[in-house]
Amino acid sequence: MRLIHCQCGGGTALTDAPLALSLPPIPSRADLRPLDDLAAELLPHDDTPSLVEIQASPSVPHMAEPQFAPQRPLERLRIVVSGTDAALGAVLTRMMRGDYLWAEVAYLPADPASPAALLWGDPTPEEAAAEPVVPSPCIRNDFGQVVAGSATLSNIDPAAEFVGEIVVDSAVLALRTGEEPSATFFGTFGAKLVPTPTAPGIAATPLVTPLVTSGRASRRSAEELERLRGLPGGRWLTRNAGVPAGQTDGSRVLTGRALQAGGRDILLTVDGVARQRAVEKATFYRHLRDIQSVKIDR
Repeated sequence: MRLIHCQCGGGTALTDAPLALSLPPIPSRADLRPLDDLAAELLPHDDTPSLVEIQASPSVPHMAEPQFAPQRPLERLRIVVSGTDAALGAVLTRMMRGDYLWAEVAYLPADPASPAALLWGDPTPEEAAAEPVVPSPCIRNDFGQVVAGSATLSNIDPAAEFVGEIVVDSAVLALRTGEEPSATFFGTFGAKLVPTPTAPGIAATPLVTPLVTSGRASRRSAEELERLRGLPGGRWLTRNAGVPAGQTDGSRVLTGRALQAGGRDILLTVDGVARQRAVEKATFYRHLRDIQSVKIDR
């Protein structure tokens, strides 16, 4: 097996890796070109069905439970990424765009409590290099980004409610026309999604508090503060109150193969990195190929 370590922003060292790349915290396409070259060397010709052929096929096995990659390279390739969720997402994005998701991927998270770490586990360097592969869905958006741990859809104004509709497969997760003034503490602030370890691929839940908040933490719940704010004199009584940012409604979780959103001034944040500009529509969906992930379930 060929082992390569992508050490992003000074992440955990992997002493057993014969090849190590010292990379920025979020590596660019140019930074990751050695991965492209190595993948091409180990699989100079891919005689398995192409993405176009898979998409045209009437059968959809690629949308069932995640599968092991059918490619047979000259030598197995395992890429170990150390760093943040955004670093892992950048490597997975490069692999997807280069169409070599047949390569194995392990993650050494800088933060063991991050969304991707919760999905992938927090292995030791030895486990990252030696543990077996567990295929998992590859979730991407229509901007060509892979979600390693989580993504959110919110208003470009971090204190304002979401305006638009968010649908998972055919079920509505969030809907707000924007005709009413925005809530402050509790309302429809967008949605958070995470990849699922097995089919269908996406789990999403509404955001009920803003992603950015201020004020002192209150003993009252966000819902109680919102009701109080609507009473006479309530704006003055709640003027210095604060709520935890980015709370979700765990009682409303939808799963599916795709999430679609349309509306006004939508901000997409993938693995903690927000797009520079707002969009009017966005889609997250399961890619045609699965990730050959190395996951640790303790």
